[in-house]
Amino acid sequence: MSDGNPRPVRPVGIVLLCSIAVAAAILFPGVAAPAWYSLIPPLLAVLLALITHRVLLSLGLAVLVGGLLQHVPAAPTDLTAWASGFRQAGVFGGNSIARWNDQQELVIEWDNVKIMAFVMAMMATIMVTVVSGGLQAIVQRFARWARGVRSTQTATALAGLVIFVDDYANSMLVGHSMRPLTDRHRISREKLAFLVDATSAPIAGLALVSTWIGFEVALFQQQADALQLGYDGYTLFLHALPFRFYCLFVIVFIFANALSGKDFGPMATAERRARRGDLTAAAGVATPPLEPEGSARRYAASGVIPLLGLFLALVTALWLDVFGFHRLWEEPAGFVSGTSWREVLLAKKDLGRALASAGGVSFLLALICGTTLARVPIRRLIRAAVRGAQASLLPAVILLLAWSLKNVCDTLQTGDFLGAVVGDSVPALWFPTVVFVVAGATAFATGTSWTTMLILIPVATPLAFRLDGCSYGLVTAITLAAVLDGAIFGDHCSPISDTTILSSAASGCDHIQHVRTQAPYAVLVAILALVCGYIPAAWGVPAGWLLLGGTAGIVSLFLWLKPLDNPSTTTENRRLAPNSRRSDSAAEIPTNRD
Repeated sequence: MSDGNPRPVRPVGIVLLCSIAVAAAILFPGVAAPAWYSLIPPLLAVLLALITHRVLLSLGLAVLVGGLLQHVPAAPTDLTAWASGFRQAGVFGGNSIARWNDQQELVIEWDNVKIMAFVMAMMATIMVTVVSGGLQAIVQRFARWARGVRSTQTATALAGLVIFVDDYANSMLVGHSMRPLTDRHRISREKLAFLVDATSAPIAGLALVSTWIGFEVALFQQQADALQLGYDGYTLFLHALPFRFYCLFVIVFIFANALSGKDFGPMATAERRARRGDLTAAAGVATPPLEPEGSARRYAASGVIPLLGLFLALVTALWLDVFGFHRLWEEPAGFVSGTSWREVLLAKKDLGRALASAGGVSFLLALICGTTLARVPIRRLIRAAVRGAQASLLPAVILLLAWSLKNVCDTLQTGDFLGAVVGDSVPALWFPTVVFVVAGATAFATGTSWTTMLILIPVATPLAFRLDGCSYGLVTAITLAAVLDGAIFGDHCSPISDTTILSSAASGCDHIQHVRTQAPYAVLVAILALVCGYIPAAWGVPAGWLLLGGTAGIVSLFLWLKPLDNPSTTTENRRLAPNSRRSDSAAEIPTNRD
């Protein structure tokens, strides 16, 4: 994601908008914390990003306004308060990497550092596999089956299903691996980013083995113990699974969309443009164009081994983080034991370390395969790795700013304010629906689904429990699902979400274009999840019938839509215009603007 092809910045208008936001907080400060103006920084970031298309500027100004709101409303005429506000904005940014604790000791935010290291390692790995010809060989294998727009989109969606262990790994792997093939068939970068993003968090959130389930189960376990529900956290997760309407409908929507080859709204505009040869509407995240080394022996193994190594290293790191090497040495069979993996899922794990370690292993395997299988000089591979690392700097900066804005939201208690909207006055039959909407709004404003779950599950679960007559019943089970799904829905629509940022980066798509084209699809599926899911489910309609009804609705929509092009004109036989941009080489990552 970049500020490629941004709209002209009008400094006066931006300063005026920020001033109005601060003035509103001063004039209407509220009577208790969390105050209403805790919503201003995230909403300002979203509004500015959509208006200016400048993500860095938007996030930076939102963090600055957040710093001012921390001090100025209480003492608007005190210059010291204003100075403290500006200083606080810098603190919010610095706390994303390191912070001082109560004992004045410097504490490094290793989780964030490790995630950035993972992104850098993955970008470097992908560039090495491009130069060694491994990525091209993989794409050529896919190309035997993916011969058109629909089959290529379906292959991309299937690849998203395969990488189910982690959403970050899903975004980086699928986006980079499938981009050359989608470029060849003139599928827009916006569509690729949507397929990548829409199969990352929903798949990881539903999978019985993933980096998400431990976090979700831990939150459920806390409520099971506090309310004495009589079930463990994993059982509550399984009970909620049939009611995960948004995630399940998103998966159905993806495949119906891919198989039909039909689109609507901003995505249809992007796809029509791509058919003419313009793959993206803006400069986007341009991973430097590289081609395989001329003398490289192009084996698919040069690309498969590093990617498979990433998956195995991630799974192994998660297991070792819980049991250690001594357990693996004494009891090797425990690695494939269902009992041990249940403990892994329920344990608190160092996800950042697992991701960084897996990224390092994948990078080393890419270098080894490049030198031994492809016979590419190590100097050429190192230069490619450096270019990949350089390409990761912009996503890293945007991630830092997004984390800084999260610090703002945590300090101003944005999530607590939205959580307070959910009260005892909501009728039981409408409670899961309200929770889904509030969870979506919270994730949209904060840019993080995990924080939304962390905030709302302790708030919503006891309320649902009371609405069920102080017993574990249908409303409680649906509410648990509504929190998880609402968080993922808001995450899909938020331009400050980390997975949205990574999906844009991996797909080479302008970040704001990705948000603009994906949001209508996500909103449509959310409405369907409410109408055909949470509302009737709370009235007692079986989940299975609701899933069938929602699926039928999605399929009917794509049967009703008109094709983007004349049915007699296919991508396979259409001739390119002389000035069209294309990617004849499957391993080439084309530039977006001539």
